[in-house]
Amino acid sequence: MTNVGNLLELRRIYSRGITGKGITTAVLDTGIYAHPDFFIPQNKILYFQDFVRNRRGPFDDNGHGTHVSGIIASGGRFGDGSGIGVAPESSIVMLKVLERDGSGKIKNMIKGMEWICLNHKKYGIRIVNISVGMPVKNIENPDEDILVKKVEELWNAGLVVVVAAGNDGPAPHTITSPGTSRKVITVGTGTEAGGEYSGQGPVLGSCVCKPDIIAPATNILSCDNHGKSYKKRSGTSMATPIVSGTIALLLSNEPWLSNRDVKIRLMQNAVDCGMAKSRQGWGLLNPEGMLRIK
Repeated sequence: MTNVGNLLELRRIYSRGITGKGITTAVLDTGIYAHPDFFIPQNKILYFQDFVRNRRGPFDDNGHGTHVSGIIASGGRFGDGSGIGVAPESSIVMLKVLERDGSGKIKNMIKGMEWICLNHKKYGIRIVNISVGMPVKNIENPDEDILVKKVEELWNAGLVVVVAAGNDGPAPHTITSPGTSRKVITVGTGTEAGGEYSGQGPVLGSCVCKPDIIAPATNILSCDNHGKSYKKRSGTSMATPIVSGTIALLLSNEPWLSNRDVKIRLMQNAVDCGMAKSRQGWGLLNPEGMLRIK
């Protein structure tokens, strides 16, 4: 079982007062349960909307979205003082676009992304976390995929879009859409045992090398969707919010950075793990390097 706070060695970052405060991440997922961790030190669920059945919330009938959101923004701590969420004072806007079984319709994903385009300034959204992917349909021209076009609209609006590489690896050409976009930050894994499932590049029908970055993804502990419980989950769905949470820390410390600046900072500080670029991209996420903590 992996404790994100210890895994990323974030204590030196927190000791400088860098906790993600003032930064909001929009999460497109299965919903969010009002876990007690999202109320430490204050309510961090800024907004919830259900694009599947228009139910009032917050709620999560699957648990995946709660787990992803907890990795980003849980304020909970273990007995040793280490944190559960990467950016414990950041906030979440949850847009439920996935069904109870974790599946989703493209039209609901699109509705969620269009909502972000219209409302990101109102809620202070700087980051969009998409821990979901779909097989590439247009193999000849993946840039024409509708989800790719929509995430690039978000990127062009100035948002940092962080997308899972998918779990269809380890064969080449297995990055899922919209992680195939050349603009967004695509997150894989592969640093630990059991990470062989991570989608790998290059992107079919193009010369785009993906993923961009890798992060831990196996047995990650985070909030579950009932009581005060926690659960461990594995997959690039977990690696993605680890990167999103780290970016929230970065933007809370240097709010003037653009999405392009963030991508460059990720690239320049990633740790080469000696794997093929089609598997590791720039390398392993390096929070202290990104935040220039010495």
